[in-house]
Amino acid sequence: MTATSKEIARLNDLARSAMGVACRLVITDGIAALGAQIQSRVRERVETYDAFTPDNDPHGERDFGQFQEVGETIFWKIDYYNRDLTGGSPDPANPSKTVRVLTIMLALEY
Repeated sequence: MTATSKEIARLNDLARSAMGVACRLVITDGIAALGAQIQSRVRERVETYDAFTPDNDPHGERDFGQFQEVGETIFWKIDYYNRDLTGGSPDPANPSKTVRVLTIMLALEY
């Protein structure tokens, strides 16, 4: 893993542990329909997710995960945008040039 990948992974871990502060959080209609208690459980599972493998995290950036909750497969994904959200970030390892957007969705919504 490169130094850049390590820094991106660190920033992504921070984003997951401080949703809405270190990143913007988007939940899909399917997640919203699960209700507040299950949403809370899902968010906690995203925050503590550590099941990264070379198969699901080939670049070592810890930007995607999936798990089962209430019989549903849940996906979460972090995307990197420029500061004005009009395109991709020129440097995802640089927080001054990047807005992280964490999306949590049902797999069937992908």
